[in-house]
Amino acid sequence: MQIALAQLAGREGDIAHNLSRTLACLRDADPETSLIVFPETHLTGFAEPGHVDDRTLSLDGDELATLIAASREHDTALALGLLERDGEHIFNTTVLITPEDGIALRYRKAHLWPDERDLVAPGDRVGCIEWRGLQIGLLICYDLEFPEPARALGQLGCDLLLVTNGNMDPYGPMHARAAQARAQDNHYFVAMTNRAGEGAGLTFAGESALVAPDGETLFRADREESVTTLQLDPQRLQDARRDYDYLKDCRIGLQGQRQDTDRGRYWHF
Repeated sequence: MQIALAQLAGREGDIAHNLSRTLACLRDADPETSLIVFPETHLTGFAEPGHVDDRTLSLDGDELATLIAASREHDTALALGLLERDGEHIFNTTVLITPEDGIALRYRKAHLWPDERDLVAPGDRVGCIEWRGLQIGLLICYDLEFPEPARALGQLGCDLLLVTNGNMDPYGPMHARAAQARAQDNHYFVAMTNRAGEGAGLTFAGESALVAPDGETLFRADREESVTTLQLDPQRLQDARRDYDYLKDCRIGLQGQRQDTDRGRYWHF
């Protein structure tokens, strides 16, 4: 499968501009590209104090309908983030749009960065969907720093984890390391697209990446805007899973104990 990582600079609240750039990426993509991954909240920009309601979209609104139509026209899937309104709640959401199903998968960010915890609600579930021979899962930015959601996707059979990212300085190296660890721990590809440039008072780190199922970094971008086309070799999945399988070999049920050396007591958990 050929994918593209669209490391773009967005504009907070300028939905028309962000939508236009998304559509341009679809039009300009190599015809062999099956999937384009965009950054976190690429379509709307981030939630900020005083700017939440004016930056939210409904998944059944005109903007998403436009993207679904473009996906079908170009026979290209896309994963991108937005601020989603659902009734009284607002979420930091990423959707996977496919030519066949429209919004095929929705994921709401579960691990919220401190600056957004008073502005949006956390999600409460992860999921995978099979598309063109691969099981695809979604995570968003800070989620990547926790092994649990990545492992949950591994247990669901994920082959390709898409991470829409909005990682800023000075935390770029943390996500580079986390992407390698999550890929290796779960024997799947990690395709991570970060934002470039500045916005919301932040300087974004760029460094979008593709990591193989054995943890090898196959590609890492620099800090500037770029759209990079990459090939996924399915043999890498088979090779990583051939000799051992972390998901099957992990012994979650182990019991532990800690000794208090002063009192000689043990605690069990």
